[in-house]
Amino acid sequence: MKKSFAAKKIIKIICLLMTVGILCIIPRLDVEATADTNLTGETDIRTNIEEPGSAQSQEDLSELNIANNLTVTYNDGNGQVNGTLRILLTLTMIALAPTLLIMLTSFTRVIIVLHFTRAALNTQTAPPNQVLIGLALFLTYFIMQPTITQVYQEAIVPFEEGTITQEEFFDAGIEPFRQFMYGQTQTKDVRVFMDISGQEWDGSLEGIPLAVLIPSFIIGELRQAFIIGFLIYIPFIVIDMVVSSTLMSMGMMMLPPTTISMPFKILLFVLADGWNLIIVNLVKTF
Repeated sequence: MKKSFAAKKIIKIICLLMTVGILCIIPRLDVEATADTNLTGETDIRTNIEEPGSAQSQEDLSELNIANNLTVTYNDGNGQVNGTLRILLTLTMIALAPTLLIMLTSFTRVIIVLHFTRAALNTQTAPPNQVLIGLALFLTYFIMQPTITQVYQEAIVPFEEGTITQEEFFDAGIEPFRQFMYGQTQTKDVRVFMDISGQEWDGSLEGIPLAVLIPSFIIGELRQAFIIGFLIYIPFIVIDMVVSSTLMSMGMMMLPPTTISMPFKILLFVLADGWNLIIVNLVKTF
């Protein structure tokens, strides 16, 4: 065993010496910068045809333009930077879309009124939540269509053409929503939040910060939705009172009044074309 271990050790030493000897006999290669005359240009002449950033069209960009610096041009899909920014902006908008839909549009008022209607009818889950949310989304699109069109024409199209910057794009895109929210916001709500923030308000839309306008708009939407819900409840409450009084006079106090009143509520709602009245008048409130 000792002889075998010594033999392995000798073999390793021999291999190491052979490796060192091979490295010593290889000739050394010196690499250095030399003044070669076969360059693309003289030392006092730039190697680019045009100055970086001077291209005026797509054809100019396709020309040979070699410079000693890196120039990235991004505009309307030209360049990887623009593509990356588009993906980032798209993902950000997708993440913020539910919040923007609920807070900056008519969705809040519409969905609350629809839920009040179902609760007043006492039909429990008819129509189901999916139907109410879908109806609220389409009504919101119908109500907000002029605002969305204005945002597209004044913000998205110029930004795609490269005529405005990202800051100008944000200002132009949020301005139609500010005008919509301002038309549905009461002055007292704005003054309350301005007083809380310790700011002065001159009474104009431009003087309202976005951080003040959004909560003021939401409070106004909740107020209007609950007022409409109260008005919807009144005829159905009358039916409940009539049915309850009738049952008590007949001595049928153990029979739940809601069980008897619900068919009459549905009948009244159908005869009055309730969905048409509620949806049409709800849209007219904007």
